[in-house]
Amino acid sequence: MITAQARQEFLETIPIFAGLDRVALTEIARSAEEAAFRAGEIIVKEGEAGNRMFIIRSGRVEIIKHLGQAHETVLAVLGPGNFLGEMSIIECVTRSASVRALEDTVLFALKSIDLYRLFQRYPDQYAIMILNIARDLSRRLRIVDERFAALGH
Repeated sequence: MITAQARQEFLETIPIFAGLDRVALTEIARSAEEAAFRAGEIIVKEGEAGNRMFIIRSGRVEIIKHLGQAHETVLAVLGPGNFLGEMSIIECVTRSASVRALEDTVLFALKSIDLYRLFQRYPDQYAIMILNIARDLSRRLRIVDERFAALGH
């Protein structure tokens, strides 16, 4: 485990928190729960209910559709500074994919209630964070669009 100060300093480097003031970032850092996973361990499973998003502090994870099935597909590999699970925060649906640690990994988890509290106390700061998440989702969608278009040619 790291200190609260070190946690906050790390979170300051994450793009989805860019533009947040010190007070909002302190609130997020206090709420973030540290979780460690061994290589090969499943962090979340496709189809399960989700109410947390994660920021990768160290290690690497893979995002997988159809885990353990013949047509298992790795959608992405993410490392330190990346975030995942945001879809379960934005819309109340089950997990769209599984996440497996490729190596020993440490994550910070933020629950949807933590973000709701941020919204209640600092709606302008919450809006900045959601806009940052939307920008990243747009970037990811653009990458998928390019890959999909390349398959057609």
